[in-house]
Amino acid sequence: MSAGTTTSTVTDTSGELAIGIDVGGTNTDAVALSGTGEVVSWTKQPTTRDVTGGIRAALAEVLDQLGDDRSLVTRVMLGTTHATNAIVNRRDLGRVVVIRLGSPAATSLPPLAGWPRELRDVVLAGSILAGGGHLVDGYPIAPLDRDLIRRELDALAGTFDAVAVCGIFSPSFPEQELEVEALVQDHVGVDIPVSLSHEIGALGLLERENATVLNASLYAVARDVTNALTTVVAEERLDATTYFAQNDGTLMAVEYAARYPVLTIGSGPANSIRGAAFLSGADNAIIIDVGGTTSDLGVLVDRFPRESTLPREVGGVRTNFRMPDILSVGLGGGTIVDTATGIPRHDSVGYRLTEEALLFGGTTPTLTDAASLQFGIADRELPPLDRATRQALEHALGVAHERIESAVERMSLGRTGLPLVVVGGGGFLVPDAVLGASEVLRPARGNVANAVGAAIALAGGRSDQLCDFADRAAAIEEAGRSAIEKAIQAGADPRSVEIVDVLETPVSYATRPTLKVSVKAAGPLARIGVPLRRTL
Repeated sequence: MSAGTTTSTVTDTSGELAIGIDVGGTNTDAVALSGTGEVVSWTKQPTTRDVTGGIRAALAEVLDQLGDDRSLVTRVMLGTTHATNAIVNRRDLGRVVVIRLGSPAATSLPPLAGWPRELRDVVLAGSILAGGGHLVDGYPIAPLDRDLIRRELDALAGTFDAVAVCGIFSPSFPEQELEVEALVQDHVGVDIPVSLSHEIGALGLLERENATVLNASLYAVARDVTNALTTVVAEERLDATTYFAQNDGTLMAVEYAARYPVLTIGSGPANSIRGAAFLSGADNAIIIDVGGTTSDLGVLVDRFPRESTLPREVGGVRTNFRMPDILSVGLGGGTIVDTATGIPRHDSVGYRLTEEALLFGGTTPTLTDAASLQFGIADRELPPLDRATRQALEHALGVAHERIESAVERMSLGRTGLPLVVVGGGGFLVPDAVLGASEVLRPARGNVANAVGAAIALAGGRSDQLCDFADRAAAIEEAGRSAIEKAIQAGADPRSVEIVDVLETPVSYATRPTLKVSVKAAGPLARIGVPLRRTL
């Protein structure tokens, strides 16, 4: 549990090495993974306020453990909270012009209508409701109004940093969005980045538009974090390719991350689920990642995170881009215990755990202190406690166990027989028997499962297609080609990428039987020279 915890377990360093880094609210974890899939070295470093400092310290420590074998490192993967923090804190976001293609059919609600006001005021530079868009069968709602778009862009000149384009049913019929992108770049200049909704979200106009606007507002944040990663790698003089983890448990190249920063928002939980699967050997399981601030629960389905089928809120904004189905519970090693009631509070000491917890000489009672009453943690002993404080800590640990059991039951959706895989530095908070789980697994190196998940991730891509039921086979084939192309753009080896998931969903209220086909492709990174022992 101590800050800066490190270990080195060099076993087989033949072939190439991959380094995975994951930035959490309390710790920044890093691992080096060998070509045979063994964790060669690992570290936990305190997350710094600027985040980059923690990344630099974690990478430097892992490389120091490797010694001369650092020359075998060929790729570095990062899962980061930069984008999430920027949205939640309303900081470093760009000003965006929103172009909605759908007038006169989609004018009753203006863009960003459901956003928190303070976030909308920061992000929205202006909106353009232009003629365009399609019906569910591809029939145009109205001709694309190019002249209106040009006039409105001229009126907003100098007030915006990026443009977001969203057309009705554009995931199935993207031609108008692509035409508007070319129009904007020709009229305003190629220096203004453009986000297209059919590349980011699924069907559902407002949620997809929200996700696209968030993506456009994050371009400066993405530029800073991609530059930070490449700079840190360059400082260490590594001849390595850099990648970013994305929400579905796969990777994307740095250039891809710079264009689609919103796709990194759920990368932390996805990394934990994938890492837990790799370390435990489970194909289907419930995963709980207990950190210093929260416990995040997800479900492993055929070794990939189960994705949410509902719109997800990010910083108070409803979106519908792909995200793992995650339940976050306000329990972690740094959760503060109210000694008057014996109830865990909703706040945490976070990365200050080793300064403020009783176990480390501080004055704040935490769940780490409560757990240490039952067993030793970090070879430390609690200071003498009065009876009331001791009883409060014992009661708080019991409450934490009840909340964990309740969360496991919610995530199981009534399915019994699934194991519970416990990972994360605060995994000691989970009891050895949990109602609703067939067994509790605690894999070795589970405290850095999130970084392992980043290190083993494949590059992936997804494509959606609407079709008549009679054209189902052709639509799956077309969506598959598009998904494979996107996976290759994200960094997958063209020789090895393959389809890993096909989802077919009937579309309601269509004039004839209609399906939405969603295809996911994934493959090993093009730079991999020696395949991992186990492909997930």
